[in-house]
Amino acid sequence: MKLIKWHIYEITSSESVNGVMLRGRIRKLGIEGGFNVLAENTEDIPNGLRFAVVEESDAQKVIDYLHEILSDVDIQHIMDDVENPILSKIKVNISERYKL
Repeated sequence: MKLIKWHIYEITSSESVNGVMLRGRIRKLGIEGGFNVLAENTEDIPNGLRFAVVEESDAQKVIDYLHEILSDVDIQHIMDDVENPILSKIKVNISERYKL
């Protein structure tokens, strides 16, 4: 079986992105828009959220939505082609750190 490769984006803002149902809203955007998306709050940066999409074109849908609902949002594309991503803490995605 071929693993899904995800593109990861990081969201920060002067407005709160935690505790405002943003993960659920991004999830619903994906469901209603018919695309795969993951969203998690960050553990390694304060007031941050990361999302991942399979298709980079779907990232633009999320980005456009975030610009509609948050007046001061910074969105950075931080990683490509990550298999089984952990979004809360980016260093966990560095496979070389682990032995089986």
